[in-house]
Amino acid sequence: MKKVLIALMVLVLTVPMLFANGSKETSPKGEEKLELMVYTSMKENLIGGIRDAFLQKYPNISFDYYSAGAGKLMAKIATERQAGSVACDVLWTSEVPDFIGLKNEGVLLSYKSPESKEVVSTIDDPDGYFTAARLGTLGIAYNTNLIKTPPKTWDDLLKSEYKDNFAIANPALSGTSMVSVGMIVENLGWDFIQKLADNGTRMGQGSGQVVDDTAAGDVAACIGVDYITIDKIVKGATLGFAYTDKMLVVPSPVAIMANTKNDNAAKLFVDFLLSPEGQKIIASSYTLPVREDVAVRTDLGLIDPAAAKARAMSLDYAALGTNKAAYIDKFTAIIQNK
Repeated sequence: MKKVLIALMVLVLTVPMLFANGSKETSPKGEEKLELMVYTSMKENLIGGIRDAFLQKYPNISFDYYSAGAGKLMAKIATERQAGSVACDVLWTSEVPDFIGLKNEGVLLSYKSPESKEVVSTIDDPDGYFTAARLGTLGIAYNTNLIKTPPKTWDDLLKSEYKDNFAIANPALSGTSMVSVGMIVENLGWDFIQKLADNGTRMGQGSGQVVDDTAAGDVAACIGVDYITIDKIVKGATLGFAYTDKMLVVPSPVAIMANTKNDNAAKLFVDFLLSPEGQKIIASSYTLPVREDVAVRTDLGLIDPAAAKARAMSLDYAALGTNKAAYIDKFTAIIQNK
C-alpha cells in the first residue's frame, strides 16, 4: 500500500510538469522552437540566401516565406485581415506607400533594431514601424552595340541616338517603374515626360522585359533595375549600366506585423537582415545594402549607399500612394500620345 501511495504521489507531481513542458516544443539543444513566416517581393535567390544564412545562425527557428509581387502580397494581407488572421510575421517589399498605409492603419509593430543606427536610406520612419533593408536603384541600361557613350544626365536621353529607341516599363505593371515615374515627375516635371514622348520613348512591359528588349537591340536603352541589368551583364549580355546625375533610389522596407505571435523570431530576422552578415548577402545580389561598412560591386557600376542617397531624387511617397492611378493614367496618355 505504501508503494502504491508513493507511485501516485510521483504521478501527481510529474503530470503537470509534462503538460507544462509540452506546451512549447524544444530543439535537440533544448532551445525553444520558434516559427517565422515572411512575405516578400524579393527574388527567390535573394530571400533564399537570406533564409539559409539565418537558419544557420538560428537553427531553432522554423522559417518559411512567400515570394510574390508587392501588389499580390498586399491583396493577400487584405484578405487575411478580413478573415481575422494575418499569416505573415514580417513584410519586406519595395513599395514604400504600402508601409506608410499599413502604419497609419495600425497594422505594424514598432521595433527599432539595434542595427538600425547604421542604416543609410532615403526614407526613415522615426517611430520604428518600418526600416529600409535594401536600396534598390534604377539606372540606364543600354545596348553597348548601339550606345557608345552612356548618358550622364536625363537630358542626354533626349538626344538623337535615343529617338524612338528608349523604353520605360509600364508603371501599371511594375511597382519600381511606378516609383520611377513619380520621382521623375516630382523632380523634372510632367514637361520632361512630354519631352521623352516627343522623342519617341516607348512604354514597355515589366521591368525585366524592357531590359531584355534592350539586350536584344529592340531598343537602344531603358530605365533598368540594378540587379536585373547587372545579372544579365555578368551572364554575357551586350549591356552597360550607368547612373544619371540625379538618381532613382527605391528603398525596400521591412516591418513586423502587429498581430504576430512570433515577435521574438521576427525581431531576430530584422536584426539579421540589417546586420553586416545579412547586408553582405544583399550586396552580393547586385543591388545596394543600407550599410556603409558593407562593400558594393563598384566594378559593375554600383556606387556606395551614402553617394546614392546624396544623388537620390526626392519623392513624397504618401502623395504618390494617394494619386497612383492618376499618375499612371497621365503617364500612359502622354507616352502613347493620346
